[in-house]
Amino acid sequence: MTHTDDFVLDVTRIRDQVRQKMEEGPITGTFGHDPQKVIQVLNDVIATEVVCWLRYTRHAISAKGIDRAQVSDEFTEHAKEELQHALRAAERVSQLGGEPDFDPASLVQRSHTDYQVPEDTDLRALLEANLWAERIVISTYQEIIRWLGEGDPTTRRLMESILEEEEEHADDLTDLLGV
Repeated sequence: MTHTDDFVLDVTRIRDQVRQKMEEGPITGTFGHDPQKVIQVLNDVIATEVVCWLRYTRHAISAKGIDRAQVSDEFTEHAKEELQHALRAAERVSQLGGEPDFDPASLVQRSHTDYQVPEDTDLRALLEANLWAERIVISTYQEIIRWLGEGDPTTRRLMESILEEEEEHADDLTDLLGV
């Protein structure tokens, strides 16, 4: 039995389809999701990342205890990375033809995590609050990645890259907690 596994690409058809919808930028007929739904999901990611940036920044400033400098430095590093995640997601929203939503009035409602400042600003309480948030983000981003699947590989790779850094954050926090 002969098996042919020939790959044939109809470049002429693809060129004609692309010419007809030039204004859609990177969104082509092969895009596997509703772009508006992807934009909505990414705007929620932006909100989540901004809330994480705010929380880490606040915790870096208010941390108290003998190891304050080490933990505060870690929170500051994580805050910078969270802000970069938000900006990367915003850039992707723009590429998809949407408007990044940084509206402060709706950030907390759209965020996957809370803005928590424990009354007890000792290091353990702050570390636990951030680990809790990271674990939520890891779970929600894994679900987003599964949903994206092959329908939008560019957004999926972005989310996988952000997820990898979020997992590193959780690992850092676990190490600092000594668990």
